[in-house]
Amino acid sequence: MKAFLKALVLVPVALVIVLFAVANRAPVRVSLDPFSRDLPMLSYELPLFAVVLAAIFLGVLVGGLAAWIAQGKYRKAARRGRREVEALRSETEALRSAVPDSALPALTSGRN
Repeated sequence: MKAFLKALVLVPVALVIVLFAVANRAPVRVSLDPFSRDLPMLSYELPLFAVVLAAIFLGVLVGGLAAWIAQGKYRKAARRGRREVEALRSETEALRSAVPDSALPALTSGRN
């Protein structure tokens, strides 16, 4: 079911991308030289769809990186919590092993 839903979303998106690429094949000049407008040193002839898709990809990459950096404090808190839980588990196991097995039913009967 999950694969079907994924295909239901991804197939139309891929179809739109292919249609966009076919419709926008005309070359455009991409210049990376801000000083010379007439004879730029760094300029490339690329199809329009490549420029647009590269810009979208770059935007997704930068946005993902920004989100990952912004969520760093939550990942740090989760790591701290996991370490604390592990320390408490090991302490609990040590205390359980220190108590004789005959004393455990008397200790746990008052929990209900």
